[in-house]
Amino acid sequence: MTRGHQKEAARARAAKEADKHKGGKSQLSARAAGNQMKCPKCLTPVANYKLIQQHMEAKHPKETIPPEEDFA
Repeated sequence: MTRGHQKEAARARAAKEADKHKGGKSQLSARAAGNQMKCPKCLTPVANYKLIQQHMEAKHPKETIPPEEDFA
């Protein structure tokens, strides 16, 4: 019964490969940790003050941009 043995061997190889890739490659948790500041108007998470300035200019042009000390 050659095919039965090949099938079992293929299953074993597939299980070994699945265990190797089990952790996944998602970076969602790393990105969430990197986004430490939030826009004061819409509470969108932003990584740093420079990006907050760009966001405020683009999305909330009538609002004044708060100083960097307010985010510390």
